[in-house]
Amino acid sequence: MTSAQDEAAQWWATAVSHIEPGSIELRDRPIEQLIGEVGFVDVIWLLLRGDLPSPRQSALLEAALVAGVDHGPQAPSIAAARMAATCGVGLNNAIATGVNMLGDAHGGAGQQCVEMLTDIRTLHDTGSTWDEAARRAMATWQSRSRYLPGFGHRFHPRDPRRDPLLDLVDQAVADHVVSGDYLHAARAVEATLARRREGARPVPMNIDGATAVIYAELGFQPPLARGLFVLSRSVGILAHAWEETGQGRRNKGPLPRSVLPARLTPTPQV
Repeated sequence: MTSAQDEAAQWWATAVSHIEPGSIELRDRPIEQLIGEVGFVDVIWLLLRGDLPSPRQSALLEAALVAGVDHGPQAPSIAAARMAATCGVGLNNAIATGVNMLGDAHGGAGQQCVEMLTDIRTLHDTGSTWDEAARRAMATWQSRSRYLPGFGHRFHPRDPRRDPLLDLVDQAVADHVVSGDYLHAARAVEATLARRREGARPVPMNIDGATAVIYAELGFQPPLARGLFVLSRSVGILAHAWEETGQGRRNKGPLPRSVLPARLTPTPQV
């Protein structure tokens, strides 16, 4: 190998996969040993972490991925993908349009929630009770924004995905699969919010909070909470984009043609 070839090889050096003529390895495991033997969720773990999960770890990760697959066209990512699918672009473009909508406000709350729960866990490790740690971390977060990532939902009074996900985490804690620290942190936030809003509409954990608990308990770093959510939601984006392509619309906009946007009074430009 020449020095130029070696430089190019080092430029693209990776531990994720290795490809040679007639050989494909994922994290040093021949692909033929994985096909038919290892599930898709396990391969996600393998590529991200370098090893295979235990069956219980895999089941927890799968539950989180299943829970986030779709939230209908109320979700901007789904609506955008459906509109894109009517504009003469390919299915891959429609999927990319939906995925690119998953920003800090729509899709990033899981990452932010893992960060907040990590802050609470750190405070607890330094001597605070779970409730004290939650209050302190919440105050810090709400000094920047009134929204607490992973809690409350504009559509659901109580997110139907919360309870089954947390029940699985409870069982995993009881069976010593995960520590339960992030679950304690999340429930401390929920309890603090309930005390603050006594008599008002509660602000329970939503899908971002519940899946954040799972991702954090499984040891995934905060940015991967968003990345895993993107993988999950891509399934719903694909299904909706494909359905839309079969409905015959062209140039579908955000409103039916019979509905016109309300007129705003022009304001002087400063």
